[in-house]
Amino acid sequence: MHFLPTERTRARRHPQRASYDADVIFAILDAGLICHLAYVVDGQPYCTPTAYWRDGTRVYWHGSAASRMLDAQAAGIAVCMTVTHLDGLVVGRSGFTHSLNYRSVMAFGHPGVIADAREKRHATDRFIERLYPGRTGEIRAAHAQELEAISVVGMAIEDASAKIRDAGILDREADLARPGWAGVIPTAVTIGEIMPDPHLPSGLPAPSSVAAYTRGTRLDDVLTAAAIGQQTGA
Repeated sequence: MHFLPTERTRARRHPQRASYDADVIFAILDAGLICHLAYVVDGQPYCTPTAYWRDGTRVYWHGSAASRMLDAQAAGIAVCMTVTHLDGLVVGRSGFTHSLNYRSVMAFGHPGVIADAREKRHATDRFIERLYPGRTGEIRAAHAQELEAISVVGMAIEDASAKIRDAGILDREADLARPGWAGVIPTAVTIGEIMPDPHLPSGLPAPSSVAAYTRGTRLDDVLTAAAIGQQTGA
């Protein structure tokens, strides 16, 4: 599956870094957790960070039922969603050739609030399972009043593109002989030491739903593996 390049998704600078392949786009989305949503309300632009999850060709996010952002999006306004992973600092031999290695997605659509209570419960359960496979079987289900306190928004991805830089130093030939260091400094978000809640009984082990979150593991690797398992039903 491919998303056709459009005027709002076609890369004009460094087009060789762009991809419109759905598998590439979905992989970048599945490796992330926080997106930025850009939209305009009454002529005023906003850009809101929020947690998200993907289910097929749709993306979802949620927030307080009193949220101004979600109220505006419930009306079906146009939204631009972006997700970015920083993978490395590129240190060149000149200021011009310093850069970043990254993976990013820009997706467009018209979101709508999920009104059906059963569908909303399913969507929020999918979010929990997306992060902690098997967790919904370990915890209390949300009360009806709790579900009423949040709004869940779904958006079919209409247009999307990815842009990736995973290259090394792109110095000018004349600068290669200059003295001084150049290179790439890889970066990643990694899991820290799990901190059990102090109200837990002493010695209670962590459940299988969080077993993948081991110290030193890359977060994007954990999220990717969980997404693959959820999408394939594994």
